Amino acid sequence: MDAGGGKIRARAERYLGTAVWEAKTIAAQHPALATPLARLRGHGELLAPSTQILIEAFVRSGLSFTVAAFRLAQEPAAVEVAHHTHSPSAVIDAARRGIPTLLLVREPEDAVLSYLVKTPTVSMSSAIRGYIRFHRPLLAYREGFVTASFRETTDGGLGAVIDRVNERFGTSFVPFAHTEANVAEVFRRIDADWTTRGRDDAERQRGAPRPSEARDAWKRELLGEYRDRANARLRASAELLFRTFAATAA
Repeated sequence: MDAGGGKIRARAERYLGTAVWEAKTIAAQHPALATPLARLRGHGELLAPSTQILIEAFVRSGLSFTVAAFRLAQEPAAVEVAHHTHSPSAVIDAARRGIPTLLLVREPEDAVLSYLVKTPTVSMSSAIRGYIRFHRPLLAYREGFVTASFRETTDGGLGAVIDRVNERFGTSFVPFAHTEANVAEVFRRIDADWTTRGRDDAERQRGAPRPSEARDAWKRELLGEYRDRANARLRASAELLFRTFAATAA
């Protein structure tokens, strides 16, 4: 394919990817739409009568680490965890039903750029709108879940977060001990899960949810577009939402 054909194909992929993302993030705000769609897509672990806790977040917000670490801490017990729909509707549904719920929040700059490294077919403005659409519907339900920041859960504070869940919901989940061995085991499980994901090694490198110098470099390349004046209004809305939720995390 010549250079002109490659550019046309790239534009078409960006248009389609953005359209799909827009549709998903709009539908995800409405439980009557989101739950059946998630079930059809087979995406994530949905709420069920046996669910003991819901752990959710916007994409690229430390969810994989938190779920793996939480499960490791409960072993040998097997706890039923609903997770990875990346849908505010799941959080709303759990809050309405009184199910123990943990919401993770990450700074929009980091979450959005990390998502675009993994999914470069979505536009910057659309990715920021997705961040807003995930968090805004949850403002009215803040009393129904525990909130924790990405930094807290990944930098050694997940044990204290689980303590907050237990205090809030009267549960007795075992706190995660942030030891070198436990963290290594969490990343081993994440890596094992990602060996079957992605079409090739390059895609897995962009998508695997663990620290990476390569992904940090890709994010720096996107930073200027995120901070561009054209995205100022969306960026301000996303950052205000983050500050609002982060204020309830401690």
